[in-house]
Amino acid sequence: MSGFLENSNCFIIAELSANHGGDIEIAKETIRAAKRTGADAIKLQTYTADTITLDVKNDHFKIDQGTHWDGQYLHDLYKKASLPWEWHKELFELAREEGLVCFSSPFDKTAVDFLEELGNPIYKVASFEITDIPLIEYIAKKGKPIIISTGIADLNDIELAIDTCKGAGNNQITILKCTSAYPALAEDANLLTIQDIKDRFNVSSGLSDHTLGIEAPMVAVALGAQVIEKHFILDKKIGGPDAHFSLDEKEFKSMVEAVRKTEKMLGKPDYEMNDKKKQSREFARSLFVAKDMKEGDIITEENVRSVRPNYGLHTKYLKNIIGKKVSKSIDKGTPMSLDLIK
Repeated sequence: MSGFLENSNCFIIAELSANHGGDIEIAKETIRAAKRTGADAIKLQTYTADTITLDVKNDHFKIDQGTHWDGQYLHDLYKKASLPWEWHKELFELAREEGLVCFSSPFDKTAVDFLEELGNPIYKVASFEITDIPLIEYIAKKGKPIIISTGIADLNDIELAIDTCKGAGNNQITILKCTSAYPALAEDANLLTIQDIKDRFNVSSGLSDHTLGIEAPMVAVALGAQVIEKHFILDKKIGGPDAHFSLDEKEFKSMVEAVRKTEKMLGKPDYEMNDKKKQSREFARSLFVAKDMKEGDIITEENVRSVRPNYGLHTKYLKNIIGKKVSKSIDKGTPMSLDLIK
């Protein structure tokens, strides 16, 4: 298991992504806000427009898929969304001061080298990079825990990515179920995949969530998710490429609280007889005399019944005492006991 998952609680990641508004002070306050929500980690993205795509203005590089970003060229979008590399050191240091784990998604080898200099503790492979096998291999060789999202992947892609990590000597693998739609529809979440990933590939699993609201993370945790990642924005008024499907501070805090409450509800397999159960058992069923009886009367299902409360003979004895005689006169409402039977 990856080191950051040693705690039994789900590891909750606030994804900064492009929600910095081009202002380092907004980025800093977003990190502080993430701490206030109860998140465990803040995740950055480390790329430049030139490390992720080409500055070409033709139809191959123009977004036209019915998304929020249609009509934009990839280079222009990523130039606007990218987090300046010169901010990283300061943001890493602030996050550590706040008690948050700070890590990033690199999108090329130069980003990995840069993050290594900052002591990046975990590497995240974004959904669209799951097919970049040379990048995954380069990351895996750093020996750090690696989280991989599956938004565009089929089984073969996931298996190849895992095999690549293991082939590089890295078994600290977490695979996140992800739907690469922004926002994603609830009916496309397919959260049962989370447990299937764990069983099928023998890795840790979780959810990178792009649905609106907080229901998916709650369900995911109930289904065994060990990691939840959700886009986080200080204030949606900041705007930006990811604002429309990100949670603000109040919403993210509600999500964290809901996840933690879900974890408490899940608890553990429990059959022990604690004090609360013992007290409540007073209202369980037992055998009572239901009609006044004289010495020698025969016990029937009419004069001895299984009723509440639980001060009489256990109900399992009813079939054994039917037809037998009572040893003395008994008033209605008397708890039945074996010493009342001849």
